[in-house]
Amino acid sequence: MEKEKKVTMQDYIASCPEFIRKNVASSEELTAPFVKEYLEGGYESIWIIACGSSSNGSLCARQFIRRHLKCEVKIVTPFQFVASEHDFTDKDMLVVVSQSGYSLNALDAVKVIHQAGRRALGLTGDLNSDLAKECDVVANYGVGRETVGYVTRGVTTLALFFMLFAVDAAFKKGLKTAEEVQQMRQQFFIAADCNEKAYVSVEAFITKHFRGLSGMTNAYVCGVGANIGTASEGALKFGETISIPTGVYEIEEYIHGPNIQMTPRYSVFLIDGGEGSQRIQQIFEATKIVTPNVYLITNDSSYIDDNVFCVPSDLPEEMTPLCFLPFFQTIAYRITEELNRWDKHPLQRKMEKACSSKSQNYINSPFSEDTPGRRR
Repeated sequence: MEKEKKVTMQDYIASCPEFIRKNVASSEELTAPFVKEYLEGGYESIWIIACGSSSNGSLCARQFIRRHLKCEVKIVTPFQFVASEHDFTDKDMLVVVSQSGYSLNALDAVKVIHQAGRRALGLTGDLNSDLAKECDVVANYGVGRETVGYVTRGVTTLALFFMLFAVDAAFKKGLKTAEEVQQMRQQFFIAADCNEKAYVSVEAFITKHFRGLSGMTNAYVCGVGANIGTASEGALKFGETISIPTGVYEIEEYIHGPNIQMTPRYSVFLIDGGEGSQRIQQIFEATKIVTPNVYLITNDSSYIDDNVFCVPSDLPEEMTPLCFLPFFQTIAYRITEELNRWDKHPLQRKMEKACSSKSQNYINSPFSEDTPGRRR
């Protein structure tokens, strides 16, 4: 009998364009529970309680929500929320995110919300999960089943869900016309095409820069606006998989201290989604003075350089994380695979057992992972 092929992180990255298109086509159904709650609750702002890749996916969508739904968005980790920062008001819609739905910190956050007499909204990939059962309103954000611990499709579909929610809620509130909504849906389909192009073309980029990428010992990943989320996810993926220390900074902030320790051995990734491009490109050129391993990820096809990775598009900056995420995800997978770094230190496994992040029900859930890593 032929052995069944094991699904890898790369398979989930490759499936993202299909899921973007599918979720855009069914957006009203996906977002309906949240849109109804947002409109009926009279909310003026949104708190998103999430950690790791779920936090990063939320960051990728934050600017989009702020600009199109015209409301403030606060993102806080569950432990910070439970232990220190839970001064929410009746005007704040409280959303707890856990892709698996079995994260203990997310469940603790729901308890704090209920103790305050408030409604908790749950966003998950499993409507039968512990989180779904505890929340007052729950939605599946269209991730499907992702069993590899290093979340990829989950980040992209989560960012997309929040963007679609903002569009659908803005239309229901009268902030967008039907024509504007249709135009934005077409832009999301373009983003799916860009995601696919990025996934395909990054392979040649990796081959071209293999010496530098495979030799990374530490790195900075920097962005601005919506791409702070992309940078945060890129840094997380490099740390989780390639196992190198990786810092994440807003691009201008990177040259206000973090750059002081740099040497020619450092690797730096700068993301230009169309806002602040002139300054970002200036910092890119300046970084070359210190290290040859500096890379610019952009949608500006006029900027040509050996170390530039371009996904050409005229999409608004707040949509570009959907286009740029495959660059970091694929590098993380391919370099880890080439260097055979999937196995982590044995003491790390002991640490996981000593302070588990999942409920007991996670073991038999659809999201029980095949590899080490954190399921958000």
